[in-house]
Amino acid sequence: MVSKRTVVIFSVLGAAAILSAAPADSNSIGDDPVLVEVNGAKLTLSDLEQKSSAALFQARTTYYETERKVIVDAVDQYLLEQQARKEGLTVPQLLDKHVNSTIAPDPSEEALHVYFEGVDTTEPYEAVRAKIVDALRQRRIAKAKLAYLQSLRDQGPIIIRLEPPRAPISMKDVPVRGAADARVTVLEFADYECPYCQQIQPVLAKIETEFKGKIAVAFKDFPLPMHPSAPKAAEAAHCAGAQGKYWEYHDVMFEKKQLDLASLKTYASDLKLDTAAFSTCLDKGQMAGLVNEQASEAQSLALQGTPTFLVNGRMVNGTLSYEKLRSVISEELSATDRQQATPSPAAANKQAAAFTQHP
Repeated sequence: MVSKRTVVIFSVLGAAAILSAAPADSNSIGDDPVLVEVNGAKLTLSDLEQKSSAALFQARTTYYETERKVIVDAVDQYLLEQQARKEGLTVPQLLDKHVNSTIAPDPSEEALHVYFEGVDTTEPYEAVRAKIVDALRQRRIAKAKLAYLQSLRDQGPIIIRLEPPRAPISMKDVPVRGAADARVTVLEFADYECPYCQQIQPVLAKIETEFKGKIAVAFKDFPLPMHPSAPKAAEAAHCAGAQGKYWEYHDVMFEKKQLDLASLKTYASDLKLDTAAFSTCLDKGQMAGLVNEQASEAQSLALQGTPTFLVNGRMVNGTLSYEKLRSVISEELSATDRQQATPSPAAANKQAAAFTQHP
């Protein structure tokens, strides 16, 4: 019998299960499958993992996101079917009752005309009015359905045990702020001249405040080719870091958004740095190697742009927002909570025995 506080656990076994079930032969070395042979030399799966893990990261992330979407859709369908059964309805009837019936009436003609003015079309209002009404109605239904599904999810814990791919990241010489013993590290690859990076900073500040004491925030430079001021700005932050004020300088650049050489040196003065040492560091490009190293790492991971966030090495895909970033951080914190609460093998065996005897 399923309790009210049902824990839904989906496990995706994938190719690993198939391989483990296959008999050992010349196409594997122990449990390590051989992927290719060249002049008698064998390249195994573990060899590929060791040599090309960064290159495979994007492909694995894309596959993970596809798998996760299938799982989430399955969870939603399961919840709808369970709730429909409780109410003695079919799923369509359930949605009619809790979603479709809650949709507000169609907008007034005046509101539709205002909406029409923002539509890129050469057709007259009368020709597209029905399409506008239908589009608005479908948008409202989708929003209401999402809210209803969330109310069902909130009734009990849902644990998705699909492990995301994690990038092999070096944290050497990486500025970090936040909890020293943080269970979650939010690493941002960004470009000081990137407008999207500038816009996301208030979101990141809100995240740091909400999860204070629980997370650490790190920053790596990924200056893009179309932003000529970005490389020197990145160097300037590290030059300030050499004097113990990396984050203060980092924050000033994102706040001021002026990245010409004169402004970079003015910020150093405003922060009471040793301006002579700072200018020498910046003018001689003493931090250029570090910036280039971090940018090369971003390229090896095939990062598509900035900002890109990696939470405990896990890429945050899709539209960047407070809700999206918060959701991933919360998942990572919950995962560490579960790990800490995992019983010892002896206790787990005892629990399993008790379950077997008393189903």
